[in-house]
Amino acid sequence: MSAMTKKAKNFKKSKTGLYVSIGSTAFGVLGVAKQAKLAREDNDTLRLIDAAVSAAAIVTGLAILYRELKRLGDDDVLLG
Repeated sequence: MSAMTKKAKNFKKSKTGLYVSIGSTAFGVLGVAKQAKLAREDNDTLRLIDAAVSAAAIVTGLAILYRELKRLGDDDVLLG
């Protein structure tokens, strides 16, 4: 395994990597909001359900990433 590959794998488990993941996951909220707005305008129940399921997936993903961030912070005295 090259040094670059190892560095990239460790980035996912770093605080910076988790913050980037949280930001990109939270950015998905914009797409879901747009999808829900269009579904309401068209009275499309199936699209509205899809938007709700997607929103639930985003919330779950953010909760998992937050938990991982807290686990990394357990060693840090200042983070709490």
